[in-house]
Amino acid sequence: MGARLLGGATAAALVLGGLGAVGAAAAPKGPGPRYTAGASGAGDAYFPFAGNGGYDVRHYDLDLDYAPPAPAPAPLEGRLDGTATIDLVATRDLDRFNLDLRGMEVESLTVNGRPAAEIAPPAPGATVDGAAFWHVQDDDARVWELTVQPRPKLKAGQQVQVVVEYGGVTTRPEDIEEALYGWVTTRDGAMVASEPDGSMTWYPVSDHQTDKASYSFAITVPEGKVAVANGIQPRPAETAGGFTTWYWDAPDEQASYLTTASVGDFELRPPTASASGVPIIDAVDRDLTPGRLETTNASLARQAAMIDFFESRFGPYPFVAFGSIVDDDTIFYALETQTRPVYSRQAAEGTVAHELAHQWFGNAVSPERWQDIWLNEGWATYATWMWTEENGGPTAQQSYDDWYDESRAADYWELQIGDPGPLGLFAEQVYDRGAATLHALRVEVGDEAFFIATRLWLERFDDGAATAEDFQAVYEEVSGEDLDEFFEIWLVDQVKPPADWVQP
Repeated sequence: MGARLLGGATAAALVLGGLGAVGAAAAPKGPGPRYTAGASGAGDAYFPFAGNGGYDVRHYDLDLDYAPPAPAPAPLEGRLDGTATIDLVATRDLDRFNLDLRGMEVESLTVNGRPAAEIAPPAPGATVDGAAFWHVQDDDARVWELTVQPRPKLKAGQQVQVVVEYGGVTTRPEDIEEALYGWVTTRDGAMVASEPDGSMTWYPVSDHQTDKASYSFAITVPEGKVAVANGIQPRPAETAGGFTTWYWDAPDEQASYLTTASVGDFELRPPTASASGVPIIDAVDRDLTPGRLETTNASLARQAAMIDFFESRFGPYPFVAFGSIVDDDTIFYALETQTRPVYSRQAAEGTVAHELAHQWFGNAVSPERWQDIWLNEGWATYATWMWTEENGGPTAQQSYDDWYDESRAADYWELQIGDPGPLGLFAEQVYDRGAATLHALRVEVGDEAFFIATRLWLERFDDGAATAEDFQAVYEEVSGEDLDEFFEIWLVDQVKPPADWVQP
């Protein structure tokens, strides 16, 4: 992420407890397949109910209709209706499985074309006859689970298509900690930024980065509004009867929190390209103030050069396109939504570099556990240090020295960036100490080993997710060093690292 003031770890997103699987049926006894309920979470310690188990989503096709709020002083409420077509593969013999969906009401659901009946949640262990679904939304327990019981049951390896029709009123919480999470209603449309688990607020999903998928979008909005999502436009927008449908296609593997479908009064600019041919597609709010528009234009003009520079350090850009969505919102914010980062109010050069670097670090290779978010934010911050050095600013060493020598309160060093807790996901230390950790690692193993290992890390785990232990193993493999002490000092110890660790 770019702006740390709000980060993306909203209080609304934080799950601090856990419950058992909702309505899980007992596995049948005897020979043959043992059908079980898919887990109601992906196993993340910070967000126990984010994601789901028992299947692998391959593709989401999202057909959305959105009515933005009426002009002020009307309430800041929109209306979202959608049809989500979800292609998945069962990874075990399933009696039932879950999707994450929050704040929306399900109107109908089919599995492989067979309709399921909506029922009340059964008691744990109860037997349910026929195909059915039930939706538990418990804000106090922080559980939002859409449970699907297909009939016939699913066998491991079976390809399944689930179609969910759903809808609901969208609003914007007054609480600043909840204001930028998931589908964020704006007066002129919506700004969609979902880290860490806000995608469930606007479509049914396995909302964890260990279950990546490709996406396609058809977004219908009132004529004059522009809808922008991930990837490229496979065909032009179509207008009829006062409404326009915008089409987007994101064929690369993508974590759910990196998905966007922002709507507003955007100028969708003609594509440009980097030297390597990466298309750059920008959507800029027509209502930006002159000063912010000037800053934004100057920053976006440097995107091609940034891609060229990062490709020279990290390898080829990993996706089909890049670009931006710059929205005129009331709070500064940025998120590395895949191929098309979201910026509120303006896009500053350092923030653009940060969000671009995330396309490699966080998007192409995602943290398997949210506790390893320093691998996202530390890398994006360090890459920005490198970009600044390349353009005549302070060197990476000078940025490190400024970070290290700055007077800080003692409690700054108490946060373990290797396990910051759900309330610390977007703490300053995750960004800056994360970047300093990478610079110290670079000094420890030397430039050659550092950049070889960096490329190997990105190649080995491309389109997937990995842990800090995986990261350490790659750098030990390339450098031949035992880095246990290094990572203990930089990620775990709750004191300032030794002053002589990094020599100028």
